[in-house]
Amino acid sequence: MIKYKSFLIKYAEIGVKGKNKYIFEDALVRQIRLALNRIDGEYNVHKEEGRIYVDTLSDYDYEEVIKALQCVFGIVGICPLVQIEDNGFEDLCEKVISYIDEVYENKNITFKVNARRARKNYPLESMEINRKVGEIILDKFPEMRVDVHNPMLMLNIEIRKHINIYSETLKGPGGMPIGTAGKAMLLLSGGIDSPVAGYMISKRGVELEATYFHTPPYTSERAKQKVMDLAKKVAVYSGPIRLNIVDFTDIQMYIYEKCPHDELTIIMKRVMFKIAEHLAKESGALGLVTGESIGQVSSQTLQSLGVINEVCTIPVFRPVIAFDKQDIVDIAIKIDTYETSILPYEDCCTTFVAKHPVTKPNINVIKKSEEKLDEKIDELVKTAIDTVKAVTIEA
Repeated sequence: MIKYKSFLIKYAEIGVKGKNKYIFEDALVRQIRLALNRIDGEYNVHKEEGRIYVDTLSDYDYEEVIKALQCVFGIVGICPLVQIEDNGFEDLCEKVISYIDEVYENKNITFKVNARRARKNYPLESMEINRKVGEIILDKFPEMRVDVHNPMLMLNIEIRKHINIYSETLKGPGGMPIGTAGKAMLLLSGGIDSPVAGYMISKRGVELEATYFHTPPYTSERAKQKVMDLAKKVAVYSGPIRLNIVDFTDIQMYIYEKCPHDELTIIMKRVMFKIAEHLAKESGALGLVTGESIGQVSSQTLQSLGVINEVCTIPVFRPVIAFDKQDIVDIAIKIDTYETSILPYEDCCTTFVAKHPVTKPNINVIKKSEEKLDEKIDELVKTAIDTVKAVTIEA
């Protein structure tokens, strides 16, 4: 197998950003470097003539490099390539023949040559390169056949400062580079949905911070560790995540003592959102992110979501709002959070859920119930905020 020394990185949406394109390209280069720093080897990530390249400077594991790059949002294609100097057309043809011979053991395939002459002083035009290189390939490998519509091998030749030869484009995750769309606060529980929501909002270039509500002794240290493990898996895609661990026990018990039990989940979530919004504003996050999906549980009906939202002054983003559960599970499996999410360590919401929770809460009724909390709730919320434990989670 050929040992590739370079990879061409392709992007999509970044290409239509006009005069701001360089900002997104630079962010993508930074994220690629961060991803490659997590694996063995030395790499040079750089921009050149409207292209982004990863050059290998030492021995490396090909599969590890591809896996790392496939976790970088903004990349739509990864092309292992052979890059050569321009030593004339005959040398180019020799390199093409050598490339095909090394990469394709079975020559009984169809092909098409796709040349792009970005350097206009090259003596041959693109169509001439296509025709002449195609003829030489057919002479050398008579079992190969031309198919211009649906070839098995698309041989790309880019005439630039150097000449790029490649025929494979491995799929990237798409999206936009992290850090190009501001920051948001993810309400991260130990369930299946919220890590997926974090992944999805990150895919649009949003930097993540997270908040987890811990209720010892009703939730164990294993439940907290589970959330930290989930944050670590999301961080593979999002980059480092600052995780705020909020001690919610006293607040939860106070609500449990004072409020109707069928309203517990709604009232608890309203307090959680207030705390998360406070932490978001402190850190410069521009919105909250949750894993809520319409109708999945009682607190995720349209009426419930409206009542919960009422306490917020910043946007609440719900990336999986219209997804079926299986849709969410499929993404969780893809990003490797599913097996961790289904570990049997419950979060604070599931521990105190009522047998018959209200599904169509009335905001006026909820506010009336919350008046029973007036004596201590502000003090308890302040204590919870003042005692937040923050840890930085890296992949």
